Amino acid sequence: MRQTATIDDMLLFACVVERGGLSAAALELDLSRSLVSKRIAALEARLGARLLNRTTRRLSLTEPGEAYFGYCVQVRDTLAEAEARVADFGERPRGVLRLAAPVTFGELYVAPLLAEFLAAHPGLVVDMDLDDRFVDLVDGGYDLAIRIGALEDSTLVARRLATTDVVVVGAPAYFARHGVPRHPAELSGHNCLTYRHHRGRRDEWRFTGPDGVVTVRVSGNLRSTGIALRNAARAGLGLTYPPRFMVAADIAAGHLQPVLTDWCRDGIGIHAVTPQGRQLPAKTRALIDFLRERLAAERQWTHADEAG
Repeated sequence: MRQTATIDDMLLFACVVERGGLSAAALELDLSRSLVSKRIAALEARLGARLLNRTTRRLSLTEPGEAYFGYCVQVRDTLAEAEARVADFGERPRGVLRLAAPVTFGELYVAPLLAEFLAAHPGLVVDMDLDDRFVDLVDGGYDLAIRIGALEDSTLVARRLATTDVVVVGAPAYFARHGVPRHPAELSGHNCLTYRHHRGRRDEWRFTGPDGVVTVRVSGNLRSTGIALRNAARAGLGLTYPPRFMVAADIAAGHLQPVLTDWCRDGIGIHAVTPQGRQLPAKTRALIDFLRERLAAERQWTHADEAG
């Protein structure tokens, strides 16, 4: 089986032809003339064809040499284009960016921002997967994921986008019927609507307040995801304990009322996480910076002075 020429040998041959001789090519490539001559001779031996006619005064291409030179130029140009395109990926956001985000946060806050982001980066396509479960970034082929709360996976690199707290809320009509809890221990007497994908125990709510850390066992007649729990609480079904970003507009409008606010002062992080040990592509950097800038303005996501 005949050994094929290396790309370096093809590039060397193209240089010899374009510079018009071995000496000029050697000078261009910072090689000795004798080394260039040996490599061209070895190339011809591998190909089984003479590529150059050499005389003491001039160098010319043979017919096989002319054909081979055309291929060498194509290879060189393809390599140059490939390097330019890859370098371009590092400088400008382009290509497909695979993003994973929690359902409610993605729908309420990320999706509305993408129109502005994509308008600024016309060479980019965002493929957003909304799932409340923690996806595996590497196995799933994701460039970036948004995660809320404690980060347990040490193989990921986290960058904080914003901070929110969690808050117990219910409809004014619910409190009119059942009263307002003044201490977390009183939640045992209330219908508590729980989040079905909670990473801890979904029937336990944790608080930090005047008496330190308190964990309360709760129960209720609905387990679901964020928007469903918010809507059920608005309808007066019971109490729920979501991140404040999920109900900030409802609190401001008076549809939901926060309670136990002295016990809900722990902030939780909203992070962009990426696989460890990878150079961050321009597309990923651009989205992280954009989200951080836009989400940092959401002051309503943290505790303010509220009755309850």
